[in-house]
Amino acid sequence: MDKFEMYIEIRGLINQKYSVSAIARKMKISRNTVYKYLQKTPDEMAEWTAATMARTKKLDIHKELILNWLREYPDMTAAQVYDWLKEKFPTFKVGESTVRNYVKDIRAEFSIPKEVNKREYEAIPDPPMGEQIQADFGFVTVRNKAGKPVKLMFIVFVLAHSRFKYVWFQNRPFTTKDVVEAHKKAFIAFSGVSKEIVYDQDRLLVVAENEGDILLTEEFQQFVNEVEFKVVLCRKADPESKGRVENVVGFVKKNFVQHRIYHNIDSWNEQCQHWLDRTGNGKVHNGTKRRPADVFLLEKQHMRQVNLLKQNIKSSITRSVRKDNTVLFHSNRYTVPLGTFHKYPEVQLKPSKENKLIIFVKDTGEILAVHSISQDKGQLIRNTSHQRDRSKGLTELKDSISSHFTDPERAKMYIQELQRKYPRYVRDQLSIIKKCIDVSAVDVLDDSLVLCMERNLYSANDFRDVVQLLKRQRQVNMNSPSAIAEYQSTSADVETLPLLSAEAKHRPLNQYVAIMEGIK
Repeated sequence: MDKFEMYIEIRGLINQKYSVSAIARKMKISRNTVYKYLQKTPDEMAEWTAATMARTKKLDIHKELILNWLREYPDMTAAQVYDWLKEKFPTFKVGESTVRNYVKDIRAEFSIPKEVNKREYEAIPDPPMGEQIQADFGFVTVRNKAGKPVKLMFIVFVLAHSRFKYVWFQNRPFTTKDVVEAHKKAFIAFSGVSKEIVYDQDRLLVVAENEGDILLTEEFQQFVNEVEFKVVLCRKADPESKGRVENVVGFVKKNFVQHRIYHNIDSWNEQCQHWLDRTGNGKVHNGTKRRPADVFLLEKQHMRQVNLLKQNIKSSITRSVRKDNTVLFHSNRYTVPLGTFHKYPEVQLKPSKENKLIIFVKDTGEILAVHSISQDKGQLIRNTSHQRDRSKGLTELKDSISSHFTDPERAKMYIQELQRKYPRYVRDQLSIIKKCIDVSAVDVLDDSLVLCMERNLYSANDFRDVVQLLKRQRQVNMNSPSAIAEYQSTSADVETLPLLSAEAKHRPLNQYVAIMEGIK
C-alpha cells in the first residue's frame, strides 16, 4: 500500500467514526502517522507523495550493486549488506538503519522475499568482567575461485561480558594441539585469561564427564594445568550455558562467511581479522547497545596475565608457501628463494625486535630469508637474490654470437650498443643476428659488421639488410674473372662496392608532364 492509498483509507475510517488509536491498531501504524496524515488535505497529500517519489536516496548510487547481491543471495541479511558496503567502500558513512530500510524497500520493490529462522533464548545476566570465556567449534563449506567447494573448520572465543570475539579458521580438522594453539592466539587477542572457559563436550578436549567429574585429554589437561583456568562443560546447543558463543558462531557463518570467495587459508584468516575489527567487534551489539571493542578496553584490565602469552609472542608462525614463492604476512607478500614452494610447502615466520621478518625451515632452522616488515598493505617485498638470474642465458648468447666473428671484441662492442639501444628487445635483436650467422660466410659477417659500425647502423634489422646486400653483390661480381680480381682489390674497402655506391636514375620532368598530358 502506497502513502496516498493509506491516506484515503485513514480518511474513510475517520468518516466511519473510528478513533485515532483504533485506526493505528487496525492499520498497524503509529498514532503520530495517523495525525500527520489527517493534517493534510487531498491536494497536499498528492503533492507530498509525488515529492517523495521523486526524491533520491543516499544509497541509490549503490542500488544496482545491492540488488545484484540480493538476487544472487536471497537469504542475505541487511547487516551483511551493510558490512559488504563498508568493506568495498572504506569511506562508506551511511548508518546501518538506513541500509536496513533500503534493503527492505528493494526486497518489496523487486519481490525478493527472505526467510527468517527464529530461535528462542532466555535472557541471563552477564557475568562479571574477566570472569568467563565461551568457546565453540563450527564448520562451513565455501567456494573457491573455480567454484569448487572447500570445507573449513573454525573455533570461536567470546568474552561473556563484553562480547569481544576471536575466530581462527583451518582448512583441515582440528587436533588437540591445534586447539591449544588457538587458545594461545585468543589469549593474546584478549590480553589475558579469564577465570573459567565454557565448552561443549568435545572429544578433542574431554574424555568423559560424569556428574561434574571431568576427565580431559592428556594434552589439553597439561595445558589447563599450565595456564590454570577452570573448565566448565555444558550440553550441546544449550543456550542457557553458552548462548553467547552459539550466537557468534551463527554470526560468523551468516555475516562473514556467507557468499565470500575462498583463496587460501592465510588470506581467509586475515580477512576474518579485518571483519572482527570492522564488524564483529566494531559494530554495536544489539543486546548491550555498546561496541564490544569499547567494553573490552575495560574488561581486559580484569583479565589474568600469564607468562605463556609472552612466550607465544616470541614463538614462530606457520605459513604456507605460495606457488609464486612468496609468503603472506599482514596482507603483504614476502619472497623466498626460487624452489621453496616445492621443497618446503610450509615455513616458519618470526618477527624480530628490529622490525625484521625471519623466514626459516622449522625442522632444520635454516634461514631462507630476512625482510624488513612493511607497514603498508598489498605490497610485494622482494629480495633481489631470490629473483631468477636472467642475465646468465643472455651472457652465454652474446658470447656465442661474438665467437663467430674474426674479431670477437668488435662484435661484443656492437652487441653492447644494441643492448643499450634496445634494452627490452636485446634477445630479439640477437636472435636476428644469429639467423644471419647460420646462413652466411665469415667474411660476409665481418664486412657487414665493419660497415654497420662505420655508418652507425646499430640495429639487427640493418645488419641483416647489409648481409643480404653484400651476398647479392658478391654473387653478381663472381660471374666473371675480371670481377673477381676487382673484388679482391677492393674487398678491404666495402664502400667501393658498386651496389653500395650506386644512385637511382632520375627521369627528366618533361617526361612526367608528357605522361600526364596523355591521360584524359
